[in-house]
Amino acid sequence: MTIFTSQMPLLLLLLLSVTTFHKSMCTNHTVVRCNEKDHETLLTFKHGINDSFGRISTWSTKKDFCAWEGVHCDNITGRVTEINLIYNHMEGDMNLCILGLEFLNYLDLSWNHFDVIRIPSIQHNITHSSKLVYLDLSYNYPILHMDSLHWLSPLSSLKYLNLSWIDLHKETNWFQVVSTLPSLLELQLSYCNLNNFPSVEYLNLYSIVTLDLSENNFTFHLHDGFFNLTYLHLRDNNIYGEIPSSLLNLQNLRHLDLSYNQLQGSIPSTLGNLSSLNYLFIGSNNFSGKISNLHFSKLCSLDELDLSNSNFVFQFDMDWVPPFQLSHLSLSNTNQGSHFPFWIYTQKSLQVLDILSSGISFVDRKKFSSLIERISFQILLSNNLIFEDISKLTLNCLFLSVDHNNFTGGLPNISPMAFEIDLSYNSFSGTIPHSWKNMKELRVMNLWSNRLSGKLPLYFSNLKQLQTMNVGENEFSGTIPVGMSQNLEVIILRANQFEGTILQQLFNLSYLIFLDLAHNKLSGSMPKCVYNLTNMVTIHETSLFTTTIELFTKGQDYVYEIQPERRTFDLSANSLSGEVPLELFRLVQLQTLNLSHNNFIGTIPKTIGSMKNMESLDLSNNNSVTFLGYLNLSYNNFDGRIPTGTQLQSFNASSYIGNPKLCGAPLNNCTRKEENPGNAENENDESIRESLYLGMGVGFAVGFLGIFGSMFLIRKWRHAYFRLVNRVGDYLYVTLIVKLNSFRRN
Repeated sequence: MTIFTSQMPLLLLLLLSVTTFHKSMCTNHTVVRCNEKDHETLLTFKHGINDSFGRISTWSTKKDFCAWEGVHCDNITGRVTEINLIYNHMEGDMNLCILGLEFLNYLDLSWNHFDVIRIPSIQHNITHSSKLVYLDLSYNYPILHMDSLHWLSPLSSLKYLNLSWIDLHKETNWFQVVSTLPSLLELQLSYCNLNNFPSVEYLNLYSIVTLDLSENNFTFHLHDGFFNLTYLHLRDNNIYGEIPSSLLNLQNLRHLDLSYNQLQGSIPSTLGNLSSLNYLFIGSNNFSGKISNLHFSKLCSLDELDLSNSNFVFQFDMDWVPPFQLSHLSLSNTNQGSHFPFWIYTQKSLQVLDILSSGISFVDRKKFSSLIERISFQILLSNNLIFEDISKLTLNCLFLSVDHNNFTGGLPNISPMAFEIDLSYNSFSGTIPHSWKNMKELRVMNLWSNRLSGKLPLYFSNLKQLQTMNVGENEFSGTIPVGMSQNLEVIILRANQFEGTILQQLFNLSYLIFLDLAHNKLSGSMPKCVYNLTNMVTIHETSLFTTTIELFTKGQDYVYEIQPERRTFDLSANSLSGEVPLELFRLVQLQTLNLSHNNFIGTIPKTIGSMKNMESLDLSNNNSVTFLGYLNLSYNNFDGRIPTGTQLQSFNASSYIGNPKLCGAPLNNCTRKEENPGNAENENDESIRESLYLGMGVGFAVGFLGIFGSMFLIRKWRHAYFRLVNRVGDYLYVTLIVKLNSFRRN
């Protein structure tokens, strides 16, 4: 014993030396590889990856895989225990051979761009993964497909599983497979295109505490059978029935999301017993009956509440002070009555307030001002009838939408960190505040349809992140500001009093897809320069926020939603002159082109034939723009009168042959009734022109193809041509005849 004790310091020193030597060997980034099997498995995984961003470049430059990006090893054994490659923009194959790492307990490959999942064909390759506790393959785009979940069976230690955004519609036994995982606590399968939910006798949720099956195709009756859950998300399925009593007896339930389903009935008062609840989303169902402060009397921990899109009768006491302080509240598309709910004024921690389209007209000015000034993230008050002057307020939220109200006075001060603001369809007046110069992060500015005036500030050139600028339907004047953001995708200056020439810089905005300068006082000629409007020539990915405006296109006014895939160019109703530059007709992705009501001259070039995406073309009311050089509408069974006073009369009758029900010049087969339709004296010349340009977008494509008339000497070409005519003729027939029939009815 004495001998052993005397040798103890030496033995400890030796053990320490060996441990230090082993660790130094495993951390020598240039010489030593800790385990050859782990090394080979990682290289096999890496082989199928296209790492265009170079996020895992260390996997090629460093020999020690324990120093590779996203790889973590045990300090003692040197074996791989964790792989975390979340949000690394990786593409290519997601090879699950990586599950063969014997000591792996954590794997996260979520939020990447893998194209396909490869599962090892030999089951024993992953039998050693019984140590795996955490597995997340979710949210890869484009959506991955997986036929079966059988490969999960060996993962007996798995506690967390997230396969959200993986298409599993071919897996019909998903729940049975999941039920074989004895340690599973958290299961997330949202957006998986699942359509079969297990019947109650197979429903085994005793071990699971977190269950997210939202955004699938389930159709089932919400029944009893939820046991130990603390987190339940079934959002956006087709679940029907009433909320079961067992669900409202889960004293540990913290998150409950049943929104966007077909649930019915009234909300039981026992909802108020869920004292641990901090997240309650039950909006967008078919619930009915009353809901009052009694339902929330014990929900002291409630933090987020969504009752939107509901038919509840709200009966909250005027003097009720809730036991909770919310950070998120959504009551959109509910009937709150004409007065802003008084209990909301007591919420001091709100970061998100969504109460749009709720019929609100009146607010307590002082309390309302204090409330919206302290909200830090999002305010949605759109589509109400709020009449209030907020010009002296400073709004500190990042997303602000108060459109379609009756707000008056000047524009409010906005947080320098604001990301998106929509103040459209109100009665704001005056000029744009000088304080707005600090909004360096602003992406979207929508001031459409107010009473704003003055010049656009020069500091607009400092808003370098701006992508959408909509100041249309106001009373702005002066010239278009120079030096605007190079990130602009949408510019709408329509229906103001802007003057001067069109700046050449507008044609160097490579992201621009929507330019509307119509109904102003712009003059001079269009710049003859290289048009670097890349996104109007080739479709590129855009970050455009969808927005809705009133637009004049296809010959009529209508509410129009600007979508990222549409390209529009509108300079109509100005005083522009000179020839239309050839560069304009090289913007082959344009779908709407309106140059009407100007003073353009010259001839439209043949290159317009390459604009195959054109849907609406309006060149009316210019001095001397020659449009169609050839027209052939034959054999289409068109019906009605050819609009008069247009270029359509400049072609001979052969252009219309094969349309026995078509009449009017240059044809002479109209009946007396057709020649003198009722109220003809009241027909508006502008309406007649609209009928022409309604179908012109298709007609010009057919017309310019006809320039190459010699092709019809070859039968194969001729047949191909008439097949094209038949296809576009269908569209032309519908649009033109509907318009002509409406003329006859008038």
